[in-house]
Amino acid sequence: MSWAQSVTQCVQSGGMLASVEDLAESNFLVEHADLYTSKTSGFWIGIYRNVNGQLLWQDKSAVDFVNWGEGQPLEDQLDYCVELSAFSGYWSILPCSSQKGFICKKLKIHPLLFALCLFTDAKKDKAHGDMNTWLLLTLVLIILLGMGFTIYFLFKIKTQSETEREERRHSTLLEYSRDLTGKDDETDSTNNKEKNEHSVV
Repeated sequence: MSWAQSVTQCVQSGGMLASVEDLAESNFLVEHADLYTSKTSGFWIGIYRNVNGQLLWQDKSAVDFVNWGEGQPLEDQLDYCVELSAFSGYWSILPCSSQKGFICKKLKIHPLLFALCLFTDAKKDKAHGDMNTWLLLTLVLIILLGMGFTIYFLFKIKTQSETEREERRHSTLLEYSRDLTGKDDETDSTNNKEKNEHSVV
């Protein structure tokens, strides 16, 4: 990304391009930047020159530490931006449109403000937590109701099919017994006719 795109990206993530306050911080950045050397040779940092040629950090901190590479910076390159080398940790000036990685840094917060932020965030989290709890309970209730209706209807269908099966079996037995009873009646009536005929003779 260009330097301007990097600034925008950092601001959108709640920070600014990194300021380097001392050698320990510079070494820390180089140590972590070394992990990305396969992707880029350098990273934009938040130091720049204003129109008066004065070096400033984007986060307004004092420029008390510099780590320029050999022959850097050149005085006539006012419109250039600063890169931190991923290999050496030294700084160099490049055209601001160059495509480099970037290092963002979030501003330090005063402990009292930090505690206030934590307190207000905790209240927000508690409110969101209560709302999430109600949503979760509602969802569980809907799922349980759905399962209850499903079990009820499956049981009802099973009971109906068992009842229908039992009714069919009963009607089949009834028909069979009628058929048997009907045959017995026919046999009895035939026997009675034969008896009557024998008695008449």
